[in-house]
Amino acid sequence: MKDTGPQTGHGGTAEDDHRRLLRSVVRTAVAIFDAQASSIALLDQADGELVFEAVAGKGEDGLVGRRFPAERGIAGWVLQSRQPVEVQDVDRDAHFARDIAESTDYVPNTLMAAPLFAGDEPLGVLEVLDRSQELRAPLAAMELLALFADQASVALALVQRGRRERLAGGPAVEHGDAAAVRALAEEIGALDDGRGAAARRIVSDLAEVLRRRD
Repeated sequence: MKDTGPQTGHGGTAEDDHRRLLRSVVRTAVAIFDAQASSIALLDQADGELVFEAVAGKGEDGLVGRRFPAERGIAGWVLQSRQPVEVQDVDRDAHFARDIAESTDYVPNTLMAAPLFAGDEPLGVLEVLDRSQELRAPLAAMELLALFADQASVALALVQRGRRERLAGGPAVEHGDAAAVRALAEEIGALDDGRGAAARRIVSDLAEVLRRRD
């Protein structure tokens, strides 16, 4: 019988929990920013590639598992520079890789991207494509993106750690980040429309995963 990883209290595996959490992050990002799409890509350091781990919105069908060179595109630049960015016109940005965008079946006009880390270790990149310009000023939007990046980093670190532990044949030992959860929860608490309910799902999902792991 194939070992699919540690079982959770809900009958699924830790990998299932982590993938659900990643999906929750990108789906909530789409709702909060009223964006066309959002994605989380994991850095595969061995192959030097970014791998789509979760996608919501435009172009989501068939993208999970797709790879592209980690040094290319705005995502690649964000990862190398370790700086988040909001690009108002991708065609005017020297780092934009149109061929990669076209291969996903959705080419954005604007995007936000933030690098994801576990300590000093690069994990990947969170992107939000074509957010509503009516919702938040650029600075406020980037502050909220940073909070989402915190949550995505926690989730992606759990995924990566769990996979490494399974490859090594040992149990997955995982740690939470309660401060990051609280920060996002406070930001979400200020929302007064339908986006609030969607956003609260990410906090609930993350808290549930961390509670079962700690």
